[in-house]
This record gives sequence, structure tokens and C-alpha cells, in this order.
Amino acid sequence: MMRNPADGPDPVPRPIDHLLEGGEDAAPALVLRSAALSRKEVRERVGAMAGWLAGLGLPPGARVASWAAKGELTCVLPLAAPRAGLVHVPVNPLLKRSQVAHILSDSQAELLVGTQARLDTLQAGDVPGACRIIPEDEALASVASHSVELPPSSAPADELAALLYTSGSTGRPKGVMLSHANLWLGAASVAQYLELGRSDVVLAVLPLSFDYGQNQLLSAWYAGSSVVPLDFLTARDVIKACARHRITTLAAVPPLWVQLVEQVWPEEAIAPMLRLTNSGGALGEQLVRKLRATFPQARLFSMFGLTEAFRSTYLDPDLVDVRPTSIGQAVPFAEVLVMRDETTLAEPGEEGELVHCGPLVAQGYWRDPERTAERFRPAPPQSRYGRMAVWSGDRVVRDQEGLLYFVGRRDAMIKTAGNRISPQEIEEAALATGLVNEAVALGVPDERLGQAVLLVVRGLGDEAALRAALKRELPNFMQPRTIRRVEAMPLSPNGKIDREALLRDGAPA
Repeated sequence: MMRNPADGPDPVPRPIDHLLEGGEDAAPALVLRSAALSRKEVRERVGAMAGWLAGLGLPPGARVASWAAKGELTCVLPLAAPRAGLVHVPVNPLLKRSQVAHILSDSQAELLVGTQARLDTLQAGDVPGACRIIPEDEALASVASHSVELPPSSAPADELAALLYTSGSTGRPKGVMLSHANLWLGAASVAQYLELGRSDVVLAVLPLSFDYGQNQLLSAWYAGSSVVPLDFLTARDVIKACARHRITTLAAVPPLWVQLVEQVWPEEAIAPMLRLTNSGGALGEQLVRKLRATFPQARLFSMFGLTEAFRSTYLDPDLVDVRPTSIGQAVPFAEVLVMRDETTLAEPGEEGELVHCGPLVAQGYWRDPERTAERFRPAPPQSRYGRMAVWSGDRVVRDQEGLLYFVGRRDAMIKTAGNRISPQEIEEAALATGLVNEAVALGVPDERLGQAVLLVVRGLGDEAALRAALKRELPNFMQPRTIRRVEAMPLSPNGKIDREALLRDGAPA
């Protein structure tokens, strides 16, 4: 059982639209392309947008979807919609019309606000009949001319505030139901362990439809920091923005970190950097070393979580050089258990399932009681919180010091000739050779073995040398039967490597 003993009692969550209340305007709260907005100005725009939404006559709890690039609309709506008693459904701007159609239908959205170019791609039948469509420019013009601002809400902490659709490794994306309390405590938790402050400038490069990306915005505002939203095309765009805005805090997922460390960083982009944060996949020892070499003065936070529970663990940056593969311990306001089975805790060194308990646990999947019952189940008897917990399906090991190590997803483990193999172990061995830049290990059907190992790599120079190195480091049953080279790894809309696409497409070269 793990929970930071320094946390003290859990804070009392407030309605999420109160996030910007109070505080001095020492620095802009939101730096857009067109303007830098103070905390007071963002508060005013939240009130105006909430007033405009209220004037549309939507029923309480109606779902309001946004499908646009990062900007005033997508940054203000997460607070404005709940203030108006509505539920925000952010849609990743990288999604295509069929995926958006699913989200609109599943969420039963009654309003869609998006950029005109994206709206123009929708076809007949993509949008529910009761859903009103308003272009982003028209919406912002209406908000700017709206004279009635809604005051901060008094919504109860457990009221639904947002639906975040997971990218989904199997089946269609599902909407995770997040309350005001989930969002508030998630912001407070991250702001606390990152030690964000009023002098910090956060570059928000991740999609705001991704829980990790949205939290960049919310945790920064909770701490009084500045946020610079950025939609980028290349790694160089990120580096230029870091230098231009003197960014102190940068969050990314492993595929983006790989691209970033391959670039040459100018001193003006490195010097202000105080912290780097990673989630959405393991960094691996080699990437940790590269990041530490590129940013020797920055604290590196390796984090682990899932949308259903927001964030589970983080590794103290003081340990990253000596425990580079650990995912750390529980974040503030979370309790993490490693379970052998439904009622028995795993022993140190014994593999078990990560179970997340406490107030960061979401309310389940929207309109999907069957899948909710599979993942959201009563907390183990050892939990101090009780109630519902998220049984993650992630396999982890806890060491004698209480640090956790990710083994693999229950449904991603490779099962070959009676052996259970963690893909991560093969991937780390491949990266450690220095012969590849990225590696993904997959299990593919095999009549004799059950599954055989397919290793997909980027940057391979000499396959024979790679195979020889892997034979020195891994047992025979972990050796890849096939090694395939790709020019670029396919990515999900959230920037993670899309393993399902590699399997589905046969890892095309």
C-alpha cells in the first residue's frame, strides 16, 4: 500500500471553474498567438463563455463537444462548460470524421463547436440530429459580444464535468466520466509534486483532449503559472517555442522525447528549463540518460497513470539516475496497491496488478455499465479509502523500498511456449544496444508457440549485429523471430506509439 505520508488530509475539492479565482497577475495566465491574457482576463472570458452557453437553452448536464486546435476556445471551455452546468467533451483535433462521429453519437452531444475546416469534413449522419453545430469563429464572436457573465458555480464535487475519450487499444474509444473533484484534485496533485509556482511557464504541447494534456493547463492555473499552448508540426517547433517563451516546464510522451533528444538544443532553450515530465509510456534507461545529458539542470519526473484514475505514480527526480526504470510511488491524494488477486497483496518482488484507489478515480465509462464493471470494482480490503477502485490490468512489481516497476499490460504480455514475456524487457534490450532509435515488441500468432516475438524498430543499421547483441542479453525464448524496420512509428492521436496499428498493418516498411 503506497501513499505519500507527507500529503496530509486530502484537500476539499471545489467546482473546477473556481480554478482561476484569486491570485495576483504577476505573469500572463494564458499566452495565445494573438494575446497574452492575465488571470483576471481569463476569468472574465470563462464567465462570458459560460453566460453565452447558458443562453443557448441547453438542458443541465448536456454534453458540449469542442473540435479545434489549441486556442481561446479549447482552453476556456473546460471551465466555462461546467460553470454553465454542462459537460465538456474535448475532441482531439487530429481525429478524422468517422472517429468524431462515434464520439458525438456515444456522448449524445447537443452542441459541437469547431473550426470550420474540420466541420466541413463531416458528412450526413455523422452528427446526432439533436446536436447543434457552431463554427469556432462564430462562437468566439458571440462570446465577445455577450454582456452577461455567469458567476462561479456552486456545483457539488461529484457532479459530472467532463468526458475524456480514451484512444482505446481495443474496440471503440470510451468516454471516461470525470467529476469536478477528479479534475480539481488532479490539478492540485500535480501542482504539488512538480512544485509549480507563479514564475513557471508551461509549454502545453500535448492534446487537451488527453488527460495528461488537459492537466498541463489545469495544474498550471492551480499553481498560478503561465501556460503557452502549442500545436506543432516538428520537434524544431517545440525547441523554438521553449527558447522564445523561456519555458520552465515541458511535458511529453516517449515518442516525442525521442524526436526532441535527436535535435540540437540552443542554450537559450535549455537554460530556463527546470522540469521535464513524462507519461503515456515508459522512458527506458537509454532515453533517461539522453534526457539527463541534454538537460543536466532540469528535474526529470517519470510518471505513470491511466485516464480512468488520472495519475497513479511518479518517481522522485532525485532517484531517476539510480532507479531510471522505476515508475516510483503514489502521487498525492492517490493510493496504489499491488494485488496478487482480489484480496491478497503481492509481496515485494512479486508481480501483481496495479490497483488505484482514492478520489482521483473516475466515475466509470459513459453509458457503458458492462465495461465499467470490468474495470471499476470494489477496492481491495486493504484500501484506506474503500469504495470503487480502478483495476488497471497493468502488471507491476514493488521492491523492498516501495518503488514500483512496470512489467507490462495484462493484455499486452507476449505468451510464447508457456513463457510470459514483458514487451518492455525486449524493447529496453534492443535500445541498450545503441543500434536502434525506437523499438516495439509484439506478440504475433504462431501455431507451434502460441505467439512469436515480432520486433519493430526504427533506425536499424545492421540486423545481424542487433540479433547478435540480443542473443547475448536475452534468453532464447525472448529472441524475436522477425525484426522489421520502419521509417517512422505510427502514433495514436495522443502521440503514443500505436501498437495496434503495427499489428493490424503488419508493420509495413
